[in-house]
Amino acid sequence: MKRSQFWCGLGCGILLAMAVSQFGVFRSAMADEKEKDSATMLYELRTYYTPEGKLDDLNARFRNHTMALFEKHGMKNIMYWTPVDKPNTLIYVIAHKDKAAADASWAAFRSDPVWLKVAEETQKNGKIVEKVESVYMHATDYSPMK
Repeated sequence: MKRSQFWCGLGCGILLAMAVSQFGVFRSAMADEKEKDSATMLYELRTYYTPEGKLDDLNARFRNHTMALFEKHGMKNIMYWTPVDKPNTLIYVIAHKDKAAADASWAAFRSDPVWLKVAEETQKNGKIVEKVESVYMHATDYSPMK
């Protein structure tokens, strides 16, 4: 091996090591930012109660329309459940930047022409939601989600 090849290889190795090190710092900063965002997010727990036999219709509306509309209006879909011991119930969590963002997102969602059409079409055979409960929450400092 020639001396020039050795020095060139050594220099390239050092530059590569520095780049990888800086990438690690960048990834760490990104992870810290994501954790900070997660810590300050406002979570909303919503429970929907349906008339007897209408849960499948509600699930179809969320699956086919509502979730995408939530994202369109700045609401992040987190998780959806149907309780084992509470038939005709849908429970889900969405996330917002803060309460003002939640209020703005809900206002935009409720007045969206696409949503208004979906709501009308999905209730042609009767109402599919009887009652809605909503709770806003912040994650605790010991939450595994953080």
